[in-house]
Amino acid sequence: MKLFGTDGIRGRVNEFPITAEIALRMGKAVAEVLRSSGQRRNRVLIGKDTRISGYMLETAITSGLVSMGMDVYLVGPMPTPAVAHLTKSMGASAGIMITASHNPYEDNGIKIFGPDGFKLSDDLESLIERHVMGDCPESPPLPPGAIGKAHRIDDARGRYIEFAKHAANNISLHGMKIVVDCGHGAGYFIGPLIFKELGAEVIVMANQPDGLNINANCGALHPEAAGKLVREHGADLGISFDGDADRVIFTDASGSVVSGDRVLGLCAIGLKEQGKLRRDTLVATVMSNLGLIEAMKQNGISVEITPVGDRSVIECMRKHGYSFGGENSGHLIFGDYATTGDGILSALQVLRMMREREATLAELADIMHEYPTKLVNMPVATKPPLSSLTKLQALMTEAAAEFGDNGRHLIRYSGTENKIRILVEHRELAEVTSWVDRFSNLIQEEIG
Repeated sequence: MKLFGTDGIRGRVNEFPITAEIALRMGKAVAEVLRSSGQRRNRVLIGKDTRISGYMLETAITSGLVSMGMDVYLVGPMPTPAVAHLTKSMGASAGIMITASHNPYEDNGIKIFGPDGFKLSDDLESLIERHVMGDCPESPPLPPGAIGKAHRIDDARGRYIEFAKHAANNISLHGMKIVVDCGHGAGYFIGPLIFKELGAEVIVMANQPDGLNINANCGALHPEAAGKLVREHGADLGISFDGDADRVIFTDASGSVVSGDRVLGLCAIGLKEQGKLRRDTLVATVMSNLGLIEAMKQNGISVEITPVGDRSVIECMRKHGYSFGGENSGHLIFGDYATTGDGILSALQVLRMMREREATLAELADIMHEYPTKLVNMPVATKPPLSSLTKLQALMTEAAAEFGDNGRHLIRYSGTENKIRILVEHRELAEVTSWVDRFSNLIQEEIG
């Protein structure tokens, strides 16, 4: 059974693979695969979001690591990108983030970073998986004097705060009023603090995590909550993070949600104007709107398309030397500063562009015409290969022929949940609605 999905390991707590037993084996496997033979001891940094199950998994992973001679540095609730940054800056052999991102509290997961701060390659994930599942021989037990130690460190937040502010040139936010929705997640403390230290007036919401309320009617999946506060307080914009703060969704001064594609586009244009968009190319995924590609072409920017997942975007950026990319779901990767999507750093970059161009977010985002689109997530009990669903394949072929250059469709399974995702995009809204219904009904018939 495969452990790793498109973004680490994820599932329901106390069910395979999110159990204390697997977490213990995961710690041992990470030690086996990522420790450096040239060092007597190796460091592993562990962060987590605010789920109640994080305590269980943190303890189990730590036990596995120290049993293999690794020293563990526990930083507590911390955004995923902060763990990635600190892993590299502190010279750790690996970084581990315990999170299920935007999922509800009943789920949790494990993301692993290498010593360079990047997510692991498929080959390394596969090797770790084989160790976890017992398909590789285990090293003999260490003598008592050789086991590692676990430490809780208190200065990790400060290290990341200074890094994030420096990446935004310590831009002054004096005179700006910002709504920050922390989603009761990993950015609940550090996010608002950074904006305040730069001088903004901050209205904070969803910053009282209790272990059970992460992502509950708040955060990046519910940006309308921040939008409501933006209107009530006359704020300049709203910033909504997901559970591990590696994604961000914006609302403008009217409280309207700004699509992730518009944010990708405005950032690409801003970076190009600054001479910082290497090869004048934006990296986006197959989920991005066709209108983004048209708008970038009008601005002399090429668009490189990758499969879904910020890791796919990052791999493309690294391979070809691009400096910026992301997903319309709110992952933005500023390659000159970060090794993964970073909601806080991304928000600071957007604020910097607003300040430098003396423009509102709505003005900066007015760069494209978005094709009408609809994304449906259907729960499924099983995930048979799409290629085996003959009726669905025939309907997809029919849709492609009928759409031509006027639209597109994308049907895929979620890599982290038992769902199938149906995306339809077309110049005509009626066509979008009609084809979503046809696909949904047929999938219900073939899969059940």
